[in-house]
Amino acid sequence: MYINFWYPMVRSEDLSAEKPEKVKVLGLNFAVFRDKEGIARTISDTCTHRGGSLAGAWQLPTQPRIVDGCIVCPYHGWEFGGDGECKNIPSIGYGTKPPARAKVDSYPTVEKYGIVFAFLGDLPENERPPLIEVKEWGDPKWRANSVLVLDVPFHFERSIENGIDPAHNEFVHPTHGHSAINRETYKVREHDVIEGDQKLGIMFKHRYAAPGLQHNETYKSVSANAPAQDIYAGTETYGPAAMITTIEPTAGMAFRQYFIEQPVDETRTRIFFVNMRNFMLDAKNDGPIHARNKVIAQQDIETLSGVYPVRTPIPNTREVHMPADKAVVGYREWLAKWDDKGWRIDWNQFRERNAKGETAFAIPSPGRRTSGNWVLETVPLFKNRKAREDATK
Repeated sequence: MYINFWYPMVRSEDLSAEKPEKVKVLGLNFAVFRDKEGIARTISDTCTHRGGSLAGAWQLPTQPRIVDGCIVCPYHGWEFGGDGECKNIPSIGYGTKPPARAKVDSYPTVEKYGIVFAFLGDLPENERPPLIEVKEWGDPKWRANSVLVLDVPFHFERSIENGIDPAHNEFVHPTHGHSAINRETYKVREHDVIEGDQKLGIMFKHRYAAPGLQHNETYKSVSANAPAQDIYAGTETYGPAAMITTIEPTAGMAFRQYFIEQPVDETRTRIFFVNMRNFMLDAKNDGPIHARNKVIAQQDIETLSGVYPVRTPIPNTREVHMPADKAVVGYREWLAKWDDKGWRIDWNQFRERNAKGETAFAIPSPGRRTSGNWVLETVPLFKNRKAREDATK
């Protein structure tokens, strides 16, 4: 898991102005809320007073959770602004200036594509990898389904690698209409792996044989009796935990599917799925298309739930790779680049220390580069790729 990337926190529609949302990402909890202008904010969830959960259980149903744009700690009523600084401490009197150390990490937060994103890292603005771009968003020639959220019981790296695997479709997705196994002729066709269009990962496009697709008006069924044709599909990875899949069933007809993943911990991932299409643009088709996507996703979920080890192994020699796996290898090479930047969390050390419940951690925020006096310890990170490899020996 990596710091210094934009991660989805919640759907915009799920973040109200009245109460915060507690969100777990990269193994740590965050409080996401709206300030008095309605702007989404993200701060560390651990109060630096006595460790209360800022977005935790609230015992005063008649009192607001957010006051003057500040989130109120449910333990002792400390009020924290979107900048992470404590504005009021009731025990010393409202309006009395809190001490400088009464602060938590605050993270850059934006809303796009119906999702609240937070930059979980300490890089200054001019050095941050940009937010993923949904290029079709707002184009009248394309229709966006509402954001679909999928909770899956496996590590995000396994999820991403599944999306860039051209050899699993015929075995995992019979409902695609892609079942083309002929033991006499079948093999994965040659394809190239190149740098992605958004320049933060790999990309490939694969041509494969499939039965012809004949859709009814609600896209519920596919006729296997239609003439066979080639289907074009491919995926671009973006950062460690996002990918863009393009599916072109016929000329001029396309899906562009954005899987923007929230690594919860080592065994859980939450996927924010933005599905764009340039056909069947009427809103009445949204429900059936969502339903079909859920069927396809469930096939992946059932298969990946049995994959072991839960994280991708290091080094690659602990797996047997084939030519069809070169996109996976390319993705892992990008991960190694971020290892060398010191952005990967030392998960074994974090898990061991966190399990004891003796240390409260935080993802370092940009504010740590400009000020001191921080209470929470920063999450342990690998210094580089070699340090990570040495830790797995």
